[in-house]
Amino acid sequence: MNIPFVKIASLAIKEQLSSKKLLNKEELYSHYPKLKDSGATFVTLNLDGALRGCIGSLVAYRPLLEDLISNAKAAAFEDPRFYPLNEKEFGNTSIEVSLIMPPTQVKYEGVDELKSKIVPFEDGVILELNHKRATFLPQVWEQLPKFELFFASLCQKAGLNENCLEKNPKIFTYKVKEFK
Repeated sequence: MNIPFVKIASLAIKEQLSSKKLLNKEELYSHYPKLKDSGATFVTLNLDGALRGCIGSLVAYRPLLEDLISNAKAAAFEDPRFYPLNEKEFGNTSIEVSLIMPPTQVKYEGVDELKSKIVPFEDGVILELNHKRATFLPQVWEQLPKFELFFASLCQKAGLNENCLEKNPKIFTYKVKEFK
């Protein structure tokens, strides 16, 4: 499956910036039939090496092409942590696409058992507690390589106390295929 994920994401963002139609979905579907299958993606934008936007889907619920285009545009223009990307910035922005594999729930009792079941640098993690939810892609382990720091930051991202693991939140893990 040599689908040009990054090129499609880039064209989706350029399309929005230029208000010109650059993507031909029917042509893409005919060249890459797998794009019709349900799929979940995350699109991460980095500007000069710093995060500039990251939006995605954790569960496949629409065709892969639709998910990719929607998440690319959302990462560029709708990430609430940033103002919309402009054309000048886009020239210095790198794009990474993560194809999300289906998440599985981790059954555990206590932080030590959870720690033994998580594979740093391979597992993406979803944390859920009290109707709050957050995720970190496996790539986040590069910035937060220690289990305790990774999970304290994930708890905070979910709007919870940094020691929320003590309350045994639901934990799901998933793998990704990265495209840069």
